[in-house]
Amino acid sequence: MTASRRTRVAAAVVAGLTTATMSSMLAAASATAAPADAVPADVTLVRTRQSLLGTHQWYAQTYRGLPVVGGYYARHLDRSGRVQSVSDGRDAVPAGLSTKPAVSGPAATSTAVDAVRTRVTRQADIDKDSGYVPAADHSSARLAVRGGASPTLVWQVTTRSTGGAARTLVDADDGRTLEVRSLSRAITGRGRVFDPNAVVALRDETLQDENDKNLEVFWPAYKNVALRNLDGSGRLVGPYVRITKATGGLASSDENRFVYQRKNDRFEQVMAYYHLNQTQEYIHGLGFTDVNNESQDVETNTFAGDNSFYDPSTDTITFGRGGVDDAEDAEVIWHEYGHAIQDDQVPGYGESQEAGAIGEGFGDYWAATMSVPVSRNFDLPCIADWDAVSYTTTEPHCLRRTDTAKTTDDATGEVHDDGEIWSAALWDINRTLGRQRADKAILESQFFYAPDTSFADAARDVVAATRHLYGAGAAAAATRAFEERKIL
Repeated sequence: MTASRRTRVAAAVVAGLTTATMSSMLAAASATAAPADAVPADVTLVRTRQSLLGTHQWYAQTYRGLPVVGGYYARHLDRSGRVQSVSDGRDAVPAGLSTKPAVSGPAATSTAVDAVRTRVTRQADIDKDSGYVPAADHSSARLAVRGGASPTLVWQVTTRSTGGAARTLVDADDGRTLEVRSLSRAITGRGRVFDPNAVVALRDETLQDENDKNLEVFWPAYKNVALRNLDGSGRLVGPYVRITKATGGLASSDENRFVYQRKNDRFEQVMAYYHLNQTQEYIHGLGFTDVNNESQDVETNTFAGDNSFYDPSTDTITFGRGGVDDAEDAEVIWHEYGHAIQDDQVPGYGESQEAGAIGEGFGDYWAATMSVPVSRNFDLPCIADWDAVSYTTTEPHCLRRTDTAKTTDDATGEVHDDGEIWSAALWDINRTLGRQRADKAILESQFFYAPDTSFADAARDVVAATRHLYGAGAAAAATRAFEERKIL
C-alpha cells in the first residue's frame, strides 16, 4: 500500500545538498531538540478547525513566497491547547532554486489544456471535435515549486473539462508536462423534492428517466418540505448552501416558494439546497460546528455530460444533466458533499491514490448514512439507484455499493473501485456502532488525516477517534471492520 507522507520530518528547505545528504539531514532533524509546539518558518497557516477533541491547525509549505506543491504541516492540539501530534509533510527544496520562469503563464496554460484534452479524450473514448474541450485561461496558471528529489519551478494550471477539474504541473524552465492530476471528487452520475430519489420513494426499480418528462408515475414520489435557513433574498441561498449558477436561470421567489416538477430545471436547485442544508443541520446535531460550516457553492445542470464533481480549486459542487439529472438523486448530492467535507477538514486532501479511494469511499458511505432516516431500509447500500438507471441494465440499479465483500486483495488502483473497500469498512462500523456514533467517530477522525493518507493510516485514525469518544469496546469493533477488509 502507498505510505503516507506524515512520517516525513522537518528541515524541508536545504541549501545545495545532494538527495542523500538531504535525506540524512531530514532524518537527523527529527531527533533534534526543537520545541514540540514550534511552527516552522517555511509554512503559512491556511486553516484552523475545531473538533470535538481539540483544535487542528493546517499550514501550507512555501518557498520564497511560492506554494510548494503538496507540502503541508499540521498541528493537532487538545482542548487545553497542548500539542498532541504533528503531521509534517514538507518536501525538501534547495535554497538556490530559481523562481524566475523561462516559460510564460499563457504558454503553460496552453500546454495544460492540450494535456487535459488528450487525457479526457482517451478516458471517455470520444472524438476531439465533439465539444468536450477543457476551459482554461491565463488566470488559472500560478507559479509554484515541486520539491523532493527533483525540485523544480512549475506552473500550476487548473482546468475544467468533461472529466471535471484537473491540476496540471508544467515545468517552468522547459515547458514539459510533469503531471496531470484530477482535483475533482467525481462521480459518474446523471443527476417539491425527491427524498432521497424516485426509485427509493416509490420502491420501484423499473422506473426510467423518459427524457425528464413530468409523468404521472412520479407524483407519489414528490415530497413537500420546509426549506429552512433561507436568507430572505428570494433565492436558494442560506448559511450552508448557495446555488450560484444553473441552467434555466436561478430559482427566485419573493414568497420563498420553490415548488416545481422534475422537468423544470429549478427542481434540481431545490433538491441541492434542501439536501445539503439537511446534511449540515445533521452534522451540527452530531456536535460539530466546524465541518464545512459555510455556504457551499453549487451549480446545477450546468454540465452537459453525465458527470458531477467537486472542484476544490473553487470550492464548488457541479451537477451534470446527462441521463437522469444528477441532482434529482440526493445520494449523488450527498456523495459530492462528502468530498467538500474532506477538503474542508484537510486542505489539499487526495494527494495519493489511496487517499483518493478513501475520498470516493467516504462519499459513497456518506450517501448511504444520510439515506438511513428516509429510505425505509430500501436497499440502503445501493448508491444512486435512481441516477444509475441511465447507465446500468441490471436491477437493482446501483452506481456502487457499500456492502461488497472487497478487501485490499481486490484493489485495482482505480479510486472509485477501490473506494468500495473503504466504504464497506465504514458501513460495517455504521451497522455495528449505530449510525450517529459511527458518523461522529468518522468525521472526527478525518481531522487527523494527512492529504496523502493511506488506507492503514486513515483506519488507525478512525480507531483512535472511536476509542476517545466511545471506549475500548467500540474501538475493537472498528478495528475488526478494517481487519476484515485487510486494511489493518
